[in-house]
Amino acid sequence: MIRHALRLIWNRKRSNALILMEIFLSFLVVFVVATLGIFYWDNYRRPLGYDYRDVWGLEVDLRGEAEKGAGFQESEIFERLLREIGSLAPVEAVGAGFSVPYENSTQTESSDESGRLLTYEVNPVTEGIGGVLKIETVRGRWFEPGDAALAWIPVVIDEDLAHAWFGSADPVGRTFRKATANAKERRVIGVVRDFRRSGELSATSNYLLELWRPTAREATLRNILIRLRPGTPAAFEQELLTRLRGVARDADFEVRTLAQRREESFRSRLVPLVIGLVVAAFLLLMVGLGLVGVLWQNLIRRTREVGLRRAAGASRAGVRGQILIEQLLISTLGIALAMILALQLPLFGVTRFVSPEVLAAGLLAAALTIYLLTTVCALYPSWMASRLPPAEALRYE
Repeated sequence: MIRHALRLIWNRKRSNALILMEIFLSFLVVFVVATLGIFYWDNYRRPLGYDYRDVWGLEVDLRGEAEKGAGFQESEIFERLLREIGSLAPVEAVGAGFSVPYENSTQTESSDESGRLLTYEVNPVTEGIGGVLKIETVRGRWFEPGDAALAWIPVVIDEDLAHAWFGSADPVGRTFRKATANAKERRVIGVVRDFRRSGELSATSNYLLELWRPTAREATLRNILIRLRPGTPAAFEQELLTRLRGVARDADFEVRTLAQRREESFRSRLVPLVIGLVVAAFLLLMVGLGLVGVLWQNLIRRTREVGLRRAAGASRAGVRGQILIEQLLISTLGIALAMILALQLPLFGVTRFVSPEVLAAGLLAAALTIYLLTTVCALYPSWMASRLPPAEALRYE
């Protein structure tokens, strides 16, 4: 029957070409949306690496202080700000860093010292960040006060970077980057769980936390994170800003909770996905209506053919099955062509942020969606064809 159905499809190749093109384009759209949705879901269920709850983020701009001229010491002001915040009763822990969770800006470095090029994110932080974000150390230790006096730079890396750089070997105590003319040697003192600074919807990435030292000029901090005791009222913000302006009167401070940053991050990522879902749903609706119309038109043109089959003894189920098989074969051809195109994307690095498992799940979801759509659209025309009386079909002009 399949060979006969293929012959019939080929004989009506002009009318079937439109259906084939609609299926091809619909598959690609559904594939993109499904892959992105599965990618987000797969990321969301993984550990985040830190705790954002009850944490306030304070963005600090010291340009106003710098304009005062001589005597300006950015590191000294930052240390005073941290001490002032730590003295407040509602504060459990305080720390600072160049970038904070759910923020877009970041610093990245690349190195080929391990034998292949690796790109990783670098974040200079103070010792207190570990307590603020409740970062869990799985190997070695976290930063300690005495680390600032070391002749080399202590760093803490996440599990992804540890595996990418050192493989199965224990990275604690090993050199991460050798000393150069312009940079000191880095040594790993600890490993933390995969740290996803961009949030739950982001993929894991190589991450390095470097101890910020007040005397260092190469690292400038911009953000302070504050963990508050549960139940701290929002009115504490005014008290906090008043105390900070007593230290740096001409500095600018912006306070936002990490929960607010998280909500903004979710919105920026999910809004395009929702728009894609709406577009995909509208396209599938149009394709479905088009398929019903084309199949109905084909059925009218094939009335005598259906009548001959019924007169020759074909059952109603056989007629329905033939039309459904023809539609599934057309769908398979369109899906196969779209899959061939989709499978070329990894070769060009378009889907490098997506794992092969997520890519395969996106292809499967798109294929099932198209098969379901085309099957549903073919049900009514195939049912009508099977109900057509043979004598009436043979008299049809």
